[in-house]
Amino acid sequence: MDLDLCTALSTGSSYSTTQLAAPVSCQQAKRRKDAAGNQIRPGGKRAKGRISKQKEKETGGRGQSLLTQVLDKGRFLRLGRTTTLNPGKNIELRCKGASIGWSYPSFLNTYNDSRLSVKQSDKYSQLILTSPSAADTGDYSCWVILCDGSDCHKDPDQSSSSYIYFTDKDNLFVPSAFHFEIVYLRPDKPAVVPCRVTSPQAKVSLHMEVPPAEISANGTQVKYDPTRGFVLQSPGPDHQGVFYCKAVTKGTPQISTKFQLLYVEVPSGPPFVNVEASHEFVRGGATINITCTVMGEPDVDVSFSWSYPGQGQRPVDVQDSKRLVNRGVGRTTLISQSVITVVDMETIDFGKYTCKAKNLNGETLVATNIVSG
Repeated sequence: MDLDLCTALSTGSSYSTTQLAAPVSCQQAKRRKDAAGNQIRPGGKRAKGRISKQKEKETGGRGQSLLTQVLDKGRFLRLGRTTTLNPGKNIELRCKGASIGWSYPSFLNTYNDSRLSVKQSDKYSQLILTSPSAADTGDYSCWVILCDGSDCHKDPDQSSSSYIYFTDKDNLFVPSAFHFEIVYLRPDKPAVVPCRVTSPQAKVSLHMEVPPAEISANGTQVKYDPTRGFVLQSPGPDHQGVFYCKAVTKGTPQISTKFQLLYVEVPSGPPFVNVEASHEFVRGGATINITCTVMGEPDVDVSFSWSYPGQGQRPVDVQDSKRLVNRGVGRTTLISQSVITVVDMETIDFGKYTCKAKNLNGETLVATNIVSG
């Protein structure tokens, strides 16, 4: 069995065979619940009987019993939809199954955090997080991997997740790597101001900086979800500006990072490309610049590539750049450009220059012809 299987799935790598662990029931009389509704199961012998199909349906399916937290003295806490823990104390999560995949807050992957480790054994997978902090607040999920030969996939009927709050009175908001964040508003979908909290009991409000005003969360157009932030259902130009969130439990209110809300209205799709040369007719020995420009959505990245005469034989200089432009009526557009420069033009440099611009929706090719003259 490949012990790195669950890590491979979370990173999109390939994975191989799996076996399913048979579900077993626990003695119901010995279970108790904590304040959050999570079930605490003591160690000991397992009951011999199996859970009936009807019982699985009544309790929400086997997926709810996959994910547990290992406590002291051999006890296990069966995690519910949300779990509240104190920071600083190492946690161990287990997920039943001989082949398990995991997901957890993305920054633990992004920064290759050595505090996190995942190991697979014959009957369960183990996730250990040492010295957790408020920044580790987020969703922790696991699932059984089913394989048919080399074709493997997540079993939707055998999965569990719990949103874990690492409550820190000094950090009511989940810490961010940025002191100032941009949130793009579009008329066709909701926007989220991501001021998540580390305690589900915190009372959170949304405020505009200029002019000073509190934005009412009425539960319809604006609502608050502690696992996501403030959700604006139908954002418009009037929602633009600098905003911040305020949270309070029992002590002094705390202020979140600031958020710049920008309204954009650019059609989604492959890049719309324009190519322009500094000169259409060029003499030998001259210098020419050819600019490829794309106007698009601020958070949709664009990449460029060029094909040109003398490619691989003649040196060229290529410079890419991006800038945000306010186009009026509260609309913001990202202008991406790629400029190819050819110095001391030679015969081999004349001909067709093609710019290819690509985004997540597709690619566009546009060409211009440079003639000697």
